[in-house]
Amino acid sequence: MSTRHLLLGLLARGPQHGYELKRAHDDALPSAKPLAFGQVYATIGRLERDGLIEPAGSDRVAGPERVSYQLTHSGRTTLAEWLDAVETPAPHLGGALLEKVVVALLAADRDTATRYLVQQRAAHMARMRELIQVRQTATSVSEAAAADYTITHLDADLRWMQQTAARVDALEKEIRP
Repeated sequence: MSTRHLLLGLLARGPQHGYELKRAHDDALPSAKPLAFGQVYATIGRLERDGLIEPAGSDRVAGPERVSYQLTHSGRTTLAEWLDAVETPAPHLGGALLEKVVVALLAADRDTATRYLVQQRAAHMARMRELIQVRQTATSVSEAAAADYTITHLDADLRWMQQTAARVDALEKEIRP
């Protein structure tokens, strides 16, 4: 997700300063990669420069002055356009798993490719078990939804690995005639 659009979405709820935006991100997406404060403030600077947000006031509670920001009309329009835009599904065929199998077949042999698939399957299964536990003990719907999202992707990878393992001999003959 774009940090730019994420912050616009968080500001749609009302004026907030950088610390509040980081905390709101971490609360709403507890399983996501945490936003760094530097990333939040750099993005705020770009959003303000681009006319998508503007200062809404400031306060000084214990520490430095905190400037709160709010969306401008352009910011609301930009957010609405982004929310309405459909993401392009998998623009490229393949990915890191396929690339590694093909390179193993080109640089080594079918045993290397098969060994990679077996080891990768074990790593995927271990991660899937961890995420199932996360889902079962989730303290929020967003945490459970994030676990479900990744579990579904891991499951698709596992099915692909099984299909590809069954095709390794044919794939090798095609790649290395």
